[in-house]
Formats: sequence, C-alpha cells, structure tokens
Amino acid sequence: MRGLCLVTDRGLCGDRLLEDVVMQAVQGGVACVQLREKGLCTRAFVEEAARIKALLSPVNVPLIINDRVDVALAVGADGVHVGQSDMPCEFVRHLMGPAAIIGLSVETWEDVVRAQDQPVDYLGVSPVFNTLTKTNTRSAWGLQGLARIRAYSRHPLVAIGGVNAANIADVVRAGAEGIAVVSAICSATDPRRAATSMYRRIQDGAQAPSPK
Repeated sequence: MRGLCLVTDRGLCGDRLLEDVVMQAVQGGVACVQLREKGLCTRAFVEEAARIKALLSPVNVPLIINDRVDVALAVGADGVHVGQSDMPCEFVRHLMGPAAIIGLSVETWEDVVRAQDQPVDYLGVSPVFNTLTKTNTRSAWGLQGLARIRAYSRHPLVAIGGVNAANIADVVRAGAEGIAVVSAICSATDPRRAATSMYRRIQDGAQAPSPK
C-alpha cells in the first residue's frame, strides 16, 4: 500500500454521488480506494461496493473494504482493512486468500508489537493527528510516534488522521509509505484537484531527505 489512498465518507460528499467523488479522486492520483460504510445495511453495502468495484477495475485501482470480509468476498474486492476489534487477521487471511491486501489499524504501541507477526500487508497508523473523522481512537501518534513505528515495524505504514496538503510531506518523511485521507478529498470542492495536490506533495516528501 503506497501512494495516496481515499477512505470514503458519503456524509462528507454533500449532494454529490459517492461514485463521482471516487472517480474524480482517482483521476487526480488516488492509487487505492477504501470503502467505509458504518451505517449501511449489508445489501446496500454490497450493492454500493459492486458499483465502486466496476468503476475501479478498468483503471486497475484496488478496492479495499473496511471491516466487512463478507462484503469484500461478495464483490471480489482486492482486500479488507480491519481494526483491533474486528475479525482477527489470521481468519481474514484464510478467508480472503494469499493474494488479498490485508490492512490492520494500530492505535497503541502494543498493537504495533502484536502486528509484527500478523499476516498483513500494511499497518494503518491511526490517527497521526487529531481529526473529527476518527473520534473513537486513542491519542494521536504525531510525527515522532510515526517515526518510531517505522523504525520498528517490518510492515509498510499507511498514515491516516488529520493528514492534509499542509503536513503530508512531513508525514511521508517521518516514514509513511502510504497516505490515507477522508475529508481532504471527500469534502473538497474539487476532489480531483485536491487529490492531485496531495499526490504531488507525497512525491515532494518522498524525494526530500528525512530530518536528522
């Protein structure tokens, strides 16, 4: 999981269709889409996931389903992202298969240590900064916390929580291989332009030397 990832929030899209926001974001440089729906029933979630999958497959952008392994299997999604209270990663891997992309959120140092031997493809470091879209998590990691995880963990890191165009390069320099954003794209007046700006800043952060 590298580059810019969009985590969806239909409530932040206003009166726009989620599918339109997703495609604009992809056109702007988003390399992965994580579909997150906390309030939809299973049928509606599956139907929406199938529509998003049909949009992303032709442009080779992977679809990750948040939490719901059943929905991911139903639509042939590319992977699943789970939290600490969701299905254990070993079972997710068994159900999804060896080729699936499996992500795991880490909110404490104990989570990071336990994840070292987990069959996951990346860790979602959550939240890096305080954010209104993640109110049920522990205190923010900050850049120093992110750098500490990067020095310890064998897994690629995807940073989420309060990341925006102003701080994204610093987050990359601190050790994040991927950046996941919600409101910075879903709430943007022009999702494509917002994604392009963040994509370019990721490249700037990757090319700049890390602070000593």
